[in-house]
Amino acid sequence: MSAALPAVTPLPATHVVWDWNGTIKDDLDDHVNALNATLPALGGDLVDRETYRAKHTVPIPNFYARLLGREITEQDWLASDGAFLDHLRAQPVRIRDGAVELMTTLREAGHTQSLLSLCPHDTLLREVDEAGIGHFFVRVEGRTGASGGTKAAPLAAHLSALGLTGQGHRVLLVGDAVDDADAAHANGAQAVLYTGGLHHPAKLAAAGHPLADTLADAVALGSRLIAQAAHPACV
Repeated sequence: MSAALPAVTPLPATHVVWDWNGTIKDDLDDHVNALNATLPALGGDLVDRETYRAKHTVPIPNFYARLLGREITEQDWLASDGAFLDHLRAQPVRIRDGAVELMTTLREAGHTQSLLSLCPHDTLLREVDEAGIGHFFVRVEGRTGASGGTKAAPLAAHLSALGLTGQGHRVLLVGDAVDDADAAHANGAQAVLYTGGLHHPAKLAAAGHPLADTLADAVALGSRLIAQAAHPACV
């Protein structure tokens, strides 16, 4: 993946909010294996990568309901989510190819970056430290409350902490889920979804959001969309 961003530097300067799981972190197989370690206790069948990606949704309890063919009880959810996260935490952190070069290019071009995830905050901090990429981000924020929610409210708080409330016109969120795009739009920001993550590309396409097959292409497309919004007669 090329990290070059020729002729797409956005005007005005952009703040990129990165998603973690399935986006910067290359962990689809880890998620499938963690799910398969927890589903049998709920009476569910094992899933493959394609089934995982096709049925994955946020909030996550709805994902379990799709797989099990029934609503999941709160007790089931708490037990399975804990087991899932324990399995996931035991896996080594792998960063997607080209991500470091891309984040370096963005920083050198004068743009700022942060990381927002719905995974537990302490887990996120540990994994970012393990990956050695924390210096790219002006803020790293994971979930501190109950699991199973969506990203719209956390993104609003994230942007507020960064002093970007009301400046969504210069914010690009790069994620891999429809919920990422919905959260961005709820906060007046732009979003481009990466098709190589935890969600099936066909599902992302059906939602009608801008898509890209690499992280570099996602940033390039988002840059063009932000520039076009800022100067519609010039793009």
